[in-house]
Amino acid sequence: MIVSPSGGVYRLLSSLLLLLPLLGRIGQAQIPLDLNDDESIKMAAKIAAAGMMRDYIGNQPGQIPGRFVEPYYWWECGAAWGAMIDYWYYTGDTTWNKDVTEGLLWQVGPAANYMPPNVSKSLGNDDQCFWGLAVMAAAEKNYPDPPADQPQWLALAQGVFNSQARRWDTKTCNGGLRWQIFTFNNGFNYKNSISNGCFFQLAARLARYTGNDTYSQWAERTYDWTVESGLLSSRYEVFDGIATDNCADMDIIQWTYNAGTYIAGAAFLYNITNSAIWKYRLDSLIEAATVMFANPEWGQGEKDVMIEPACEFNTDPAGFCDPDQQSFKAYLARFMILAVKMAPYTESIIMPYLRTTAIAAAKNCRGGSDGTTCSLRWSKDDWQVMYTGMGEQMAVLEVIQSNLQRTVGIPVTADKGGTSKGDPNAGLSDERTVQPLDLSPIETKDRVGAGFITAIVVSGVLGGAWWMLI
Repeated sequence: MIVSPSGGVYRLLSSLLLLLPLLGRIGQAQIPLDLNDDESIKMAAKIAAAGMMRDYIGNQPGQIPGRFVEPYYWWECGAAWGAMIDYWYYTGDTTWNKDVTEGLLWQVGPAANYMPPNVSKSLGNDDQCFWGLAVMAAAEKNYPDPPADQPQWLALAQGVFNSQARRWDTKTCNGGLRWQIFTFNNGFNYKNSISNGCFFQLAARLARYTGNDTYSQWAERTYDWTVESGLLSSRYEVFDGIATDNCADMDIIQWTYNAGTYIAGAAFLYNITNSAIWKYRLDSLIEAATVMFANPEWGQGEKDVMIEPACEFNTDPAGFCDPDQQSFKAYLARFMILAVKMAPYTESIIMPYLRTTAIAAAKNCRGGSDGTTCSLRWSKDDWQVMYTGMGEQMAVLEVIQSNLQRTVGIPVTADKGGTSKGDPNAGLSDERTVQPLDLSPIETKDRVGAGFITAIVVSGVLGGAWWMLI
């Protein structure tokens, strides 16, 4: 995800132009929701899903499967398919399955690792990884497998992991993934929490699905680096990133999705190990993330409703949530539910927040020409036309359908119900890595062919490069 110094304002204005037709009947309707009735939750989720899919154009003549309308970047398209896999899983509704499957398969790229050449100019490790998490979810939830002659969900997740493991960079900041993959991209000189947190989570989920301990080792390595780099504080706050020129200049802003991705990763490792240390880390991450839910004493509106504190209440247009940030709450909800499924004792901690949030979010979906278009500021029940895009609809969808988590089982594994097939060489044919120096094979058991090769890569310094927060 690339943002030029003026890109946020440009995309915000683009969003406003796209959303003007939705001014409509503000206040005349809302998404009806009764959290004590599963059918009501499913119907509310369908309305939110339809709102999100309204921005999908990839199934139209002449358009590219998998892509949504501008100004939504490629990464958010992958994130949206993750939401729609969740939607199918919770509701059993197959209305959009054809679009989901087609979109996920169309964008895999020539090496089946979600690096299609046409997005190289803006491709970050986090972008690639969000597609990897989507297909990981497809494997874990037994979403219908692709045709036999197509890449399989597990293999695609492995392809993403394999290509990212080769980019682990010990030459700057003693490890970690850079934000951007290619030296010519703004942000190459930045190592951020979302790129490393997504890799951490993907590794942990692959470890559980496959039983391959090497994935666990990679997850622990990534977590340890996040702590050592200072991106994860002693109070379990997840900061945004550090510059690679001195590994000391840190952006300490906190985003919901950064917190969420580490919560889910820790939950999977707790599930695998049942260890006290991972329970402590998971509990501490959840506790730290409570700042992402409104506190009336701080003027944030209704208590315990999810917020994006870094941008949601800004009054200066330069600080408004951009189209990327408008979707971040979707991922905190999604990842918190993964924690509930991996560590059931957390249900009593997490679900009160998500129940309160779902009610407030559904109530806020009362604008647009359909009377059920959702906005962003749920805690203050403030419907704003500038916040009515795909990301807002996705966020409402995830918080609503999270309340169906008791109606489904836990994510499957290769040994317990999983059908998706792996590929030990997925992604390794792709030479588009950053100057690999050494390829060192890792010895490990591999029950589903999830082997991979690790490379240490050198990342050159791009003099004078300018990085900006997403």
